[in-house]
Amino acid sequence: MKRLVGLICLVCLLFSCKEEADRGLEPQSAQPSMVAEEASPDSVATVLPFERKPLTSADIILVKELLFDKYTLKDEYPYQDTVRSFKWEVMRKCLAFIENLQYEAARWAVFQNYKNRNQEAPLVRSYVRNVYRRIADTLGVERYQSVPLYLPTDTLVPERYGRDGALVSMRGESGGFYRVSPVSIEGEWLVPRRYVKLLADSTAFHHVVVVDRGDQNIATLERLEEGTWAIRSMNPATTGMHRPPYAQETPLGMFVLQEKKSRMVFLRDGSSATGGYAPYASRFTNGAYIHGVPVNVPQTAMIEYSWSLGTTPRSHMCVRNATSHAKFIYDWAPTERALVIVIE
Repeated sequence: MKRLVGLICLVCLLFSCKEEADRGLEPQSAQPSMVAEEASPDSVATVLPFERKPLTSADIILVKELLFDKYTLKDEYPYQDTVRSFKWEVMRKCLAFIENLQYEAARWAVFQNYKNRNQEAPLVRSYVRNVYRRIADTLGVERYQSVPLYLPTDTLVPERYGRDGALVSMRGESGGFYRVSPVSIEGEWLVPRRYVKLLADSTAFHHVVVVDRGDQNIATLERLEEGTWAIRSMNPATTGMHRPPYAQETPLGMFVLQEKKSRMVFLRDGSSATGGYAPYASRFTNGAYIHGVPVNVPQTAMIEYSWSLGTTPRSHMCVRNATSHAKFIYDWAPTERALVIVIE
């Protein structure tokens, strides 16, 4: 991954340092200059690009500058007969990956097919029926609400599915298809244009929400400058549970925060009747929202906290939070410019 950020006159630099050393002087700092001295007509200069070294997890600095300080958990904390924690090293790797991504000369886009609004995806070449009796590809991604991914050599039958909300880099167009590189899937793929939403040219991802399915917690982080991120909150959460035929796990991966609803109305399992609403809901993939404590009918007043937060998975793919923390995310994380990362 390379980016041209300056020009270095290598020959002049080397000779300048050698001349100063011969005079017994300390060499000047070898900083690349954006403005080169005018060369004489008969001089020859070798100009090389400056290569940015990709960041690693060791380059990421995390500082605690909380903007939300209710229900804050410690870095490590007891839970029953175990110890849970915030996996900062995993987060550093994710943040380094995000920083490096944004040095690519790319136009960003997001897969979208919430509730099959952009048309049900065609059947992939090889598929199964999962325990929920739904069609899925052999990697476990369900057809419902997903996007068909075609190999560049075959635009008749899709090879696999891509999840709604997945971040992708645009690589070009081919007929009625976009050529894309999903950040979580290797290679380039062709996707019908209706399933891809182009993001603004100025899009940058400086707000990240990390959900931990294993330890049932959530952290929000904000970029301050290259390599430095502020921890804005550290809270308990409750993710989706595996309970066919209705409740599903919160999927692992990296997603774009796509839309917000101050009150997300949900239905009772197996019914068309309203079950209640979830406050301050921020959707990131399929029907998965980060939201506050659900309010079941006939109740109408918001509920601030639940004893179940931070315990075990018990949601329907969503990520439950204290209602005030869900509102913090709702207000703090910009739509289509924030990322949600689900780890385990």
